[in-house]
Amino acid sequence: MSAPKFTTLTARCVVLPVMDVDTDQIIPARFLKVTDKKGLGEKLFCDWRYRDDGSPNPDFVLNRPESQGARILVAGHNFGCGSSREHAPWALVGWGLQAVISTLFADIFKGNSLKNGLLPIEIAPAAHAALVAARTQNPQLPVTVDLHAQTVAWPGQAPLQFPIDPFSRTCLLEGVDELGYLQKFTPQAEAYEAAHA
Repeated sequence: MSAPKFTTLTARCVVLPVMDVDTDQIIPARFLKVTDKKGLGEKLFCDWRYRDDGSPNPDFVLNRPESQGARILVAGHNFGCGSSREHAPWALVGWGLQAVISTLFADIFKGNSLKNGLLPIEIAPAAHAALVAARTQNPQLPVTVDLHAQTVAWPGQAPLQFPIDPFSRTCLLEGVDELGYLQKFTPQAEAYEAAHA
């Protein structure tokens, strides 16, 4: 299947510096019955974003005016821990996010994110602290992610390398998932089958 290609992204970020945010906080279990991604962005961090009466919580970071239109989430350490659910990256992407920056991601969350067009970027704690401080000083701070070079940077910060496995990088750059990548080789597979009928 195809998806938008991820090459270079320059965008504003939103900071959620909470440690150990688990997938049930990202998307509560009561929303897991759906098999369609549509509308999950509205449920992202639902128990934090909304009050008991359903009205938006103005104190939650995603509801603040300066957060609207942000494409990068700067998250706390060990983001995405807890149970395995693809609905978590579905909800993050549904809200409009394309990348998450943290000092550590849970392995299953990282894998699910890469398969669903969300780029998890791990950077060192000192760099993470510098990014949070820069964003605090400038709510409009632009952050640039270059997937070709595997770097992330912002004003005053030289590009920082981040790790990503080559296959996931290729899929994101080409805008395909695992199945879409394999489908590129359909002509070769059909030629082989025809030659060995």
